[in-house]
Amino acid sequence: MSDAARSSAQSSASAEMAAFDVIVVGGGSAGAVIAARLTEDPMMRVALVEAGGTPPDRALMPAAVASLQLDPDVDWMYTGDPGGAGKGLTDGRMMVPRGKMLGGSSGLNYMAYVRGHPGDFDGWEAGGAKGWSYDDVLPYFVKSEDLAPPDPPEGVVIDEEAHGEGGPLGVSVRAPRTVAAEQFVAAAQASGIPMGDYNGRDRGGPTGCASLFQTTTREGKRSSTYHAFLEPVMERANLTVITHAQVERVLLETSGAGLRATGVRYRDAEGNAVTLRAEREVVLSAGAIGSPQVLLLSGIGPRDELAAVGVECLLDNPHVGKHLKDHLHVPLAFPAPGVALTMTEIAISLGPDALRAPAGPLPADPADDANLPPELEALRAEAERRVTEWATTGQGLASSSLYDAVAFFSTGLGDLHTHDAQIGLLACGYTPDIWRHLFRVDPADYFADPDAALSPDAETIVVLPNPVQPHSEGEVCLVSADVADAPRIDLNYLTDPHDATVMVAVMRRALDIVGHWPGQGVGSLLVPPALAEAHGHTTGAEPSDALLEDLARHYALTVYHETSTCRMGSVVDAELRVLGVGGLRVADASVMPTVVSGNTNAATIMIGERAADLIAADGAVTPSR
Repeated sequence: MSDAARSSAQSSASAEMAAFDVIVVGGGSAGAVIAARLTEDPMMRVALVEAGGTPPDRALMPAAVASLQLDPDVDWMYTGDPGGAGKGLTDGRMMVPRGKMLGGSSGLNYMAYVRGHPGDFDGWEAGGAKGWSYDDVLPYFVKSEDLAPPDPPEGVVIDEEAHGEGGPLGVSVRAPRTVAAEQFVAAAQASGIPMGDYNGRDRGGPTGCASLFQTTTREGKRSSTYHAFLEPVMERANLTVITHAQVERVLLETSGAGLRATGVRYRDAEGNAVTLRAEREVVLSAGAIGSPQVLLLSGIGPRDELAAVGVECLLDNPHVGKHLKDHLHVPLAFPAPGVALTMTEIAISLGPDALRAPAGPLPADPADDANLPPELEALRAEAERRVTEWATTGQGLASSSLYDAVAFFSTGLGDLHTHDAQIGLLACGYTPDIWRHLFRVDPADYFADPDAALSPDAETIVVLPNPVQPHSEGEVCLVSADVADAPRIDLNYLTDPHDATVMVAVMRRALDIVGHWPGQGVGSLLVPPALAEAHGHTTGAEPSDALLEDLARHYALTVYHETSTCRMGSVVDAELRVLGVGGLRVADASVMPTVVSGNTNAATIMIGERAADLIAADGAVTPSR
């Protein structure tokens, strides 16, 4: 049965049911975890309602990650207003990739497994989020994790007491290790950032630590929450998974005790409205964009804003959709002969289909391969060998998203409870099309010679300085009362002066790391020609602070880490219950009081794990411990 047909059948069957115990809206990084954990109790009836479908097969291949973004089948295709950044982006708009499939954004992210600094969670609790300290949340990280021992063990530090084995979520250090990634860690060490486990109980104090990335992969393949948590339990009789179903609103009723959630109404693949009822509660896990959108459409949010789009306000809460936090990094490109991976090598590792016309040398139709000249037949055979090796053993370049190494540290400029800086490494320069469409940057504007910097055989690395404790806040607002209309996303980057100051400091530290590169080193920073001219910069010279800030305001990119739009203390309480509404919780990245200091997916999965326990405690169910 096709995915669409299966969805339609599930929708009809669900509509005939009197009720579920719990309805989970969104089958992503947290929602898939909640549905899987709750249905460990056979008496708990759970409906999981997801706007997308099942992930495509290529989502399993880490190196194919770029192909998932801007695919409307799996990406919501959002863009946002960058605020104080985005001057050099197409139409001045920032891409906001969000997963639209089972597994959500864990199915299209770059698979970096980063929990956050222990001080992040202690800061949450100090701010009123009782039960969310580091000591409270560490068991949930450990519970999820199935950490594979690094192979080889040399060159990676693991704090074994802080990690788990046997959990659903595959976590590993990729093999093989790229030269660029190993040399980045060596350069960070030479610059004064020691090697360490950034997911350990101590990130090394203000000095921080550097490491190859731990990633949500198992045996070289993506371990999204769909593959890790949901796919193995899809046949449970007490779990109903409804795909291609976009929730229009939470159904709310008023009683003597106030508002209470009683179910949801969704729009199926054919455009029909379907109602599901929840006997115990509804859980919104639609993400930092989707969850506030559903609350607003349900009449929960700022009264005046709701009235402006024709939504009746049932509960006035001015914080819904506000306080949006996101991470922003700046691509710093360097020529790196003998260090970087070429796009030709990467394409060969993806298999013959990645080499086909119009972009590649192989014919568009595989049926024409029979007449290939010897050199192209050898290329096709090598590509087939490599992709088969990855499929059968998990080895090869296809096992890497190419975002392979990282450093965390404190700039000393504030937020001293945590690290406020992260620097990542992309082991290749990518293609002109990826720059143009995914990054929304015209290569002709960014590079003096884009044909050389981004040719198939170019050896270019990209270092990504990233302040991870932004002070600027954005928002998510409705543009209409129709769920089919994407919400307005104002990202508002760099509008707080503190963020620009920290950004320049992190960029400066990234240049210092590159300056300590081992061996023959790498080339000089490739500065966009117009900015170089405006600031009187010459190749190889030390860039001024003004140039670095201008570079960030023109070409910084989202790290896809939107959080805090339904934050604890403002929209939900510490048990994730929506303030003023019974039977309704939010459990995803939107509830973070503020963004963690690093990639957000691991913390979102942790929120799903903890939410399942909170729901179980209220409903007297018994998920696995």
